[in-house]
Amino acid sequence: MKKIITSLLIFLLLALPLGGCVLRGQYKKYTSTIFATFDTVIQITAYAKSEQEFDSYFQMAAARFKQLHKLYDIYHDYEGINNIKTINDNAGIRPVPVEQEIIALLAFSQEWCQRTGGKTNIALGPVLRIWHNYRSAAIANPAEARLPTQGALVEASLHTDINKVVLDKARGTVFLEEEDMALDVGAVAKGFAVELVARELSAAGLKAGVINAGGNVRSLGIPPDGRETWTIGLEDPRGERKILTSLNVGETAVVTSSGQQRHYQVDGVHFHHIIDPATLWPATYHQAVTVVTPDSGLADFLSTALFILPYEEGLELVEKLKDVEAIWITPAGEIKFTAGLEGQLKGTG
Repeated sequence: MKKIITSLLIFLLLALPLGGCVLRGQYKKYTSTIFATFDTVIQITAYAKSEQEFDSYFQMAAARFKQLHKLYDIYHDYEGINNIKTINDNAGIRPVPVEQEIIALLAFSQEWCQRTGGKTNIALGPVLRIWHNYRSAAIANPAEARLPTQGALVEASLHTDINKVVLDKARGTVFLEEEDMALDVGAVAKGFAVELVARELSAAGLKAGVINAGGNVRSLGIPPDGRETWTIGLEDPRGERKILTSLNVGETAVVTSSGQQRHYQVDGVHFHHIIDPATLWPATYHQAVTVVTPDSGLADFLSTALFILPYEEGLELVEKLKDVEAIWITPAGEIKFTAGLEGQLKGTG
């Protein structure tokens, strides 16, 4: 998966050192890391009664993330697996039988695409593929960095109708009606996967912990050490490696979209990976947008949609949704946030 949604990195700020600290005589805090899934580093921090108990949760999460990474991959084939790439390879040819996790992801994305005015569209693949190819070429050879033509982008956009993504839930198949269509689930797949894993860990008995998937944070329960919240630090999107502000939360998801990590330069101008479907060019309204809501998949999806919308329109959208809060970092570095976060944000700088 090539999309790294958070350039505004999110850090878990825990007051106690990691590993081996006895909490109230019963729980200890452990942490471990998963590599090579969703093109990021995934850190699992959990409170458990023993290292053996923690390891059981960690191994469960690691195996699940590796499976979901393969299912949601748009770039690679895997033996015996029909994934998103398989669907794209069969566009206009035949319906592809897939696992329920893919059907659920695509159905979720279709529903929320309609509810947010199409700003986050998983069928924008043909347009995103052009930008991906130009960015990859520029990174490989900066001196030859180029921009795509508007004509090529417009032509690709003619094959991005999400209503032509046909899901047959009874048969478990997906069919792209046009040959030139392609899915790109980078705006939602990682968050959706994090939510699946979080719920499965909770069902398995984990009472308190945090999944940090490359800045996509999902907390479970609250720390069993006397605190009532987790503290999440938001990094300055200008790349200065400092905490811009921090956020106190309970059991929820905190996800950020920003253009700072995946971009390239042409004549000194940065062009990032979050593309506005209206203009077919990188959105320019914000440096970063963070969404706080209980569902990590929704937080992931909405962070992209809000990044593409002007602040006033984004605020109007958030205020219509239940249990959704947001933080915007303007191009000038100003922090704006919804009223529901009043008192949860710490000082800035």
